[in-house]
Amino acid sequence: MDHKPSARNTPRNGTEPTVAKQRELQREQDRKEPSGKGGSESKDQGAVQTSARQQPEQVPAQHLVKPGQEKDMELKPHFLAPDYRGSGKLKGMVALITGGDSGIGRAVAVLFAREGADVAIVYLSSHEDAQETKQSVEKEGRQCLLIPGDVKDSAFCKQSVEKVVEEFDRLDILVNNAAFQLHAHSLEDITDERMEETFNTNIMGYMRMARAALPHLKQGSCIINTGSVTGLKGSQKLLDYSATKGAIHAFTMSLASSLLEKGIRVNAVAPGPVWTPLNPADSSAEEVQEFGKQTDFKRPAQPEELSPAYVFLASPACSSYITGIVLPVTGSVG
Repeated sequence: MDHKPSARNTPRNGTEPTVAKQRELQREQDRKEPSGKGGSESKDQGAVQTSARQQPEQVPAQHLVKPGQEKDMELKPHFLAPDYRGSGKLKGMVALITGGDSGIGRAVAVLFAREGADVAIVYLSSHEDAQETKQSVEKEGRQCLLIPGDVKDSAFCKQSVEKVVEEFDRLDILVNNAAFQLHAHSLEDITDERMEETFNTNIMGYMRMARAALPHLKQGSCIINTGSVTGLKGSQKLLDYSATKGAIHAFTMSLASSLLEKGIRVNAVAPGPVWTPLNPADSSAEEVQEFGKQTDFKRPAQPEELSPAYVFLASPACSSYITGIVLPVTGSVG
């Protein structure tokens, strides 16, 4: 079912044009949907579980309006990772996470805090989601700074980094995670406006944030980019999104080479299907119900199944000899 934005969720801080544009792009794609299509006909043979904590095997048939809020999801994503025990891997560090209000970014913020880092979160407009993330970080005993704004704006990217340094007097970890995704059934469906929104948010937003952060990063600092399995294998219905993710992988390896002599590591995580607001805010309710079943695990990942990979790549104690990699966490063999 559709969820209409309420007055209390009205975007602030100049992000209204971006939110309005993304919702209009979504409405335009909805009008292009082929009639009479349903979910996949494949039978679920049972999802794979590999830990004591059982993850949801079925997600609800739900469609959200863009940009999508975690608070509106019928099945709330698992992000707290209760079985994960911190050991001070990021003690005394400061992390800036874009798209940290929900989904993977929220789960990463919680584990970074559990490992001893203070966290700043850049997000577009989901203020209630951001507040819940802030509370979760503070429950871990760390500070959390919320910075609403649009990574398509170079001035905002620079200002957000400056706010973090002013608040915490340092910046050690940048996690580029903000993204825009909208499916299409053919290349002809992708307008120039939509192409620009996807590239400007995803790859160009990552480059802007990295450029703004670099003057403040020192030896031992790191950048982690969120790539995607679609950047490794492509995706029939995510042509522009997949192209940006492939570019993010190439950017990761290139920047890693560029910054190696400064002692700054750059890596990426390439998730498979993960249960976050990004997906029910893109696909129809019927398609969402089949989300993740095409993996070998026959289910989508939960954000808490991704966040330890970010801790691993962020911590010098774990990955001091690793840079320029794209770490797949895809739920499938190979």
